[in-house]
Amino acid sequence: MIEINGEDGGGQVLRSALSLSMITGQAFRMVNIRGLRSKPGLMRQHLTCVKAAVEVCDGAASGDELHSTELVFNPGVVRSGDYVFKIGSAGSSTLLFQTLLPALMLADGVSKLELHGGTHNPMAPSADFIERAFLPQIRKMGVGVSFGCERYGFAPGGGGCIRAEIHPVESLEGFSLLERGGVVSQSVEYVLANVRKDVGERELAKVRSMLDWDNDCFQVKVLDDVDGSGNVLSVEEVYEDVVIHVTSLGRVGKSAGRVAGEAVKTYQTFLKSGAVVGARLADQLLLPMALAGGCEMRALGLTNHVRTNLQVIEQFLDVSSAVRVEESGSTLISV
Repeated sequence: MIEINGEDGGGQVLRSALSLSMITGQAFRMVNIRGLRSKPGLMRQHLTCVKAAVEVCDGAASGDELHSTELVFNPGVVRSGDYVFKIGSAGSSTLLFQTLLPALMLADGVSKLELHGGTHNPMAPSADFIERAFLPQIRKMGVGVSFGCERYGFAPGGGGCIRAEIHPVESLEGFSLLERGGVVSQSVEYVLANVRKDVGERELAKVRSMLDWDNDCFQVKVLDDVDGSGNVLSVEEVYEDVVIHVTSLGRVGKSAGRVAGEAVKTYQTFLKSGAVVGARLADQLLLPMALAGGCEMRALGLTNHVRTNLQVIEQFLDVSSAVRVEESGSTLISV
């Protein structure tokens, strides 16, 4: 049984361990789960990931309860099929999706997922990011994945829903992300749900003042079927080989200028870095790239999530990784 200290790295360490355990058939015991967080142990979204993994691979778990800091997971055989999972809060449904995807994209048949929870969370990839930035890279590996956000879900109400259909492959194709390629398109999208229209107008005005982009790059989407309220501002630049997708979420007390400034400044910092893959995307691609083998990417720095994720991957898989900081400040990661 693989022993893992989950003190550092947050929920990502747990999610990667669950994915790898389902794929390799190796059981694990994790202690000190999220030990460095202000609220350690399993939160509702982490617990849903555990219970979903148990169902998908017909496995067993002990310690699978709220706030538990220790978990033992024994996997069975991964089964393709139609699955519905509900987090029961605004916990991230996209992170649940990323927990199940690696196992199901190597399963014995097509699977369908219906996941309920948050779709646009402050500390997780948005459903838009998954669809536009993450999944295009997964499809390069030969996996067929359709994905859609059926209903937006914001904190604290949740109520969102994403659906996906996964067509597996016997083995994954490796690839490299060392160049962005030429620019294909640029866009700024503002999503408004039960928030005054003038808030969005101020955000877009701020973005226009910071980005010298054509007027037809700016889009507004108004939602009327959302529980609670929320707004999302995303800046996206599509390249031939990768997509830069940056999101900033509004909340009560957060000014329109700050929402816009966060998104644009994050985008501009990445643009100047020369990196190909942002820190968040790098973290999310590590496990699929390790499964494919022979992959490398030029990322924006080496985050704690990337470092701890690599450690977990190397406990389950017979792979080696190398990290080199380049003169430009970007980091070359190879697996």
